[in-house]
Amino acid sequence: MEAIMQELILRKDYLEGTEIETVYFGGGTPSLLTATEINRIFDTILNNYPVTQLKEVTLEANPDDLDKLYLRSLQSTPVDRLSIGIQSFHDADLLYMKRAHNASQADYAIKAAQDAGFSNLTVDLIYGTPRLNDKDWKQNLATISQLGIPHFSAYALTVEEKTALHHAILHKKTEPVDPAQAAGQFEILMEQAALMGYQHYEISNLAKPGHHAVHNTNYWMGAPYLGIGPAAHSFNGTARSWNIANNALYTKSVLQYRKPMFEEEQLTPVQHLNEYIMTSLRTMWGCDLNKIAAEWDNTYATQVEKASHLFQEKDWIKQDGRKLLITDKGKLFADKIASELFVDSLA
Repeated sequence: MEAIMQELILRKDYLEGTEIETVYFGGGTPSLLTATEINRIFDTILNNYPVTQLKEVTLEANPDDLDKLYLRSLQSTPVDRLSIGIQSFHDADLLYMKRAHNASQADYAIKAAQDAGFSNLTVDLIYGTPRLNDKDWKQNLATISQLGIPHFSAYALTVEEKTALHHAILHKKTEPVDPAQAAGQFEILMEQAALMGYQHYEISNLAKPGHHAVHNTNYWMGAPYLGIGPAAHSFNGTARSWNIANNALYTKSVLQYRKPMFEEEQLTPVQHLNEYIMTSLRTMWGCDLNKIAAEWDNTYATQVEKASHLFQEKDWIKQDGRKLLITDKGKLFADKIASELFVDSLA
């Protein structure tokens, strides 16, 4: 707590007076914070940053943390949006992912949050797990709509090396992930979400009209941001930085040396352009060739447009004026498409 507040003060000039539109209390597990602690952090922000244009304050929360008492206490904080890590409404699925909560706690957390006055909710769902059949996946999606949740994120299960899941799969103690199953469930996601009235406004994010996540959308639009705490990432428009991940070393560097320990990467113009191509293609607003021409050069806009023709023929991309938009069919290959449109170098 003390280190986080101290880092907020030490880095208050990082965004050069940019108006703060969103504040996001992200993982680890920020729902371990008391309302008093949230308010202490927020007061530090108010005292050091311009926040007159604040639009959204999100708190990530585990379902098992969201009891009535805690939700009532959150009403005394600036938090106006909850991101609840549901993952699934089926116990077998949650057991496979070794989640601490069960399906009934997931349902309770959402309803309790709504009863406490938190209507601006988002939840996370995971698909492609071996114990999640298509019927149950459809039921997960239907539950989102039935509960009146205005926004949700859906991610395919990925198995990272050196994790407990990777070790269990490697030693045949649990079932492996099937990429074909994940692809099929992603297609179910697109079809059912459209029928339920959700806009698939980013590859992994869906919302009812008017409920797009302001914070995450700013990431995809290339807006600068400041990340505070161990392993937090920041971007000022030209360079990326990331704090040391070790909690003890992070705390020591901030409190004892009054200097956050972080690494930094200065983006080259070509890296910046390629990041724009990658992130913009993931969104419903698409890649704007006019923006590329204005901010980099029309030569590169022409190059990107030409490279897109192959994917237009496959019906993976459609062109609307000067916008390149990924199709539902193309969303299955978003990373491949972006990499093929990347520019090799800028003159």
